[in-house]
Amino acid sequence: MRRIAVVVALATLTALAACSSKEKEVDPPAELANFPATLRVQKAWDASVGGDGEKLRLGLGVTALDGRVYAAGREGDVAAFNLETGRPLWKVRTKTLLAGGTGAGHGLVVVGSSEGVVIALDAADGKEKWRTKVNGEILAAPAVGERAVVVRTVEGRLRGLAPDTGKELWQFEQQIPRLTLRGTAKPVIAGDAAFCGFDNGKVVAVNLADGSPLWETTVAPSRGRTDLERLVDIDSAVRVEGSNVYAVGFQGRVAMLARDSGQIWWAQDASSYRGLAVDDINLYISTADGDVVALRRNSGAEQWRQSGLAHRGLSAPVVTDNYVVVADFQGYVHWLDKNTGEFAGRAQAGGTRVSNPPMAAGDRVFVINDEGRITAFKASPIAVAEARPVKEAEPARRRGPPSASEPIEPPAGTPSGEEAPRGRGNGG
Repeated sequence: MRRIAVVVALATLTALAACSSKEKEVDPPAELANFPATLRVQKAWDASVGGDGEKLRLGLGVTALDGRVYAAGREGDVAAFNLETGRPLWKVRTKTLLAGGTGAGHGLVVVGSSEGVVIALDAADGKEKWRTKVNGEILAAPAVGERAVVVRTVEGRLRGLAPDTGKELWQFEQQIPRLTLRGTAKPVIAGDAAFCGFDNGKVVAVNLADGSPLWETTVAPSRGRTDLERLVDIDSAVRVEGSNVYAVGFQGRVAMLARDSGQIWWAQDASSYRGLAVDDINLYISTADGDVVALRRNSGAEQWRQSGLAHRGLSAPVVTDNYVVVADFQGYVHWLDKNTGEFAGRAQAGGTRVSNPPMAAGDRVFVINDEGRITAFKASPIAVAEARPVKEAEPARRRGPPSASEPIEPPAGTPSGEEAPRGRGNGG
């Protein structure tokens, strides 16, 4: 009876939220505008692993390792491609609805399903090594380590599985709120520990050998009178860099924590359900409102803010040598200068929303859209004399209003808007 009551309460709350959203004016996505391109972006190759394109907030990203790109599709296909050429190396049908993947490492490629099935494949040829059932939908790629495969499920559990057999080694649980965003943070393995963010606004570190807690830190305390106001989900992977851990949450904060103790060194108000990227100097965030923000790594001081992609449903950013790359709800991929936030180049990846972060490897950027189409891009600088206007959003602003830019009509399509927060359950 208790479970039924909770489900009914969640359904009622979600319905009220939906009614409220109809009364509230929805901010339109920023129109694309002209800018002088300084990068020539070319498609190197593309391929597909299939998918239904539904707005399910699935965690089906791509992974690169040892000259290969691994990807998984909603309908159960897992495939490997040559990183440089896109040549298919193997493809396997798992015959299950996949929702989290791909994790790769130590000779394995691991994916998870909506029904809580974890599948490990041989990275060399795709042959299935083992298959394990756990309780709870898997909406993030498993982390693959030498000592354990770490899986996060929607009900707030981390599980450590034996890499050779899939047998459960340990389990760690966090209490989660009754209302959360759909999505879960991908666990990260660094050294002898696994790190992960949770829907209660906490980041935890656990011992990789037995799952015992090393520390847990509240990055964003829950505040507000309603369940909607108290949402503080950390739904994106933390970044472990040297002796520090970086995390960002929805309606919460972005923070730098000590890797050994979880102590917060600095924190700034921020809201993101997509995530962040880090380089040697800065960290970069795609905010819930569609800004791309650069903060100094060691202090959190804002360096620049690009607001020209507001409300375009941005992916998490990825960092290349000189650029920050994000994708949006219409499949456009945007290259921003790391130093200034100015737009440098743009390309399109299939015309369908990109939910999962782009991936950078070598001189390539890889994007997988919600229909399971993978596109590999290669960018090269354009000489000043060759620079030409490209349809794009307005330039970044540095401590001041954005400069004027001639708007153009956006391409055909409707604003995606993210799904309303909803209660946990199989399939959300």
